[in-house]
Amino acid sequence: MLGQGSRGEAGSEPCRAQVASWCWDLGAPGPMASVTQQQIQKFHKDGFLVLERFFSAEECDSMRRQIQRIVAEMEVPPHCRTAFSTREEEQLQQQGSSDYFLTSGDKIRFFFEKGVLDEKGNFLIPKEKSVSKIGHALHAYDPVFKQITHSPKVQELGRKLGLERPVVVQSMYIFKQPGIGGEDGITRRMVRAASGASTCVEFVGSEPAYEDKQFIPLPIRKGGLILIHGEVVHKSELNSSESSRHAFTFHVMEAKGTTWSKENWLQPTPELPFPSLYT
Repeated sequence: MLGQGSRGEAGSEPCRAQVASWCWDLGAPGPMASVTQQQIQKFHKDGFLVLERFFSAEECDSMRRQIQRIVAEMEVPPHCRTAFSTREEEQLQQQGSSDYFLTSGDKIRFFFEKGVLDEKGNFLIPKEKSVSKIGHALHAYDPVFKQITHSPKVQELGRKLGLERPVVVQSMYIFKQPGIGGEDGITRRMVRAASGASTCVEFVGSEPAYEDKQFIPLPIRKGGLILIHGEVVHKSELNSSESSRHAFTFHVMEAKGTTWSKENWLQPTPELPFPSLYT
């Protein structure tokens, strides 16, 4: 989504995801900024909002240090090493048949860039350069990311947005590795496949074509936050730079008067019901 030296791009066309996303870049320092009612109104009008200096440099650094520890201790069995992809055919082949991906909603698991593993699942490059993302329950099980997700300023933002019973659906730490960090181009909804299908997930809905001019670039610095409504199509281009573009993102759903679809690939579990954003 967003990262060091990067830009996010948000479009104005609706998609089917019914969650909101908080994402922040980890690239340059800055103090926290308050959120005004005018900014809230702008979000409701545009469907996205850039909030510079929302998080402090210390908070961003704490996430970076924690993720370095997590990666350093990462031990993934060869049969569980699956490449993460956002392209439909590759997802169906690499993720869709993988129980490792489908059951990651209540766990902290690792997903890798294309071409970093050999046919036996061994790393071809240093493992810290091979990870595409870590998901999908950092917000629930890691103390640093749990504190960030449920921090008072995030809860205050949720209340200013009018969320009454927001729950956190998933979270991801995205690396956007230099030179190989993949692009995110999904325009269809990924759902659980019917019982007996050859893959665990499938794509449904139309696949409209969007012109680049429909997207608005959103540059962001370290500590900045980008708020994206669940019905706004957004994308992130391939990272062709020499620097990583780290970002932490989590998705929030208003639970009041809504029902989480049983078709969604990610489902709450008895071990981890979707936790309330408010504590």
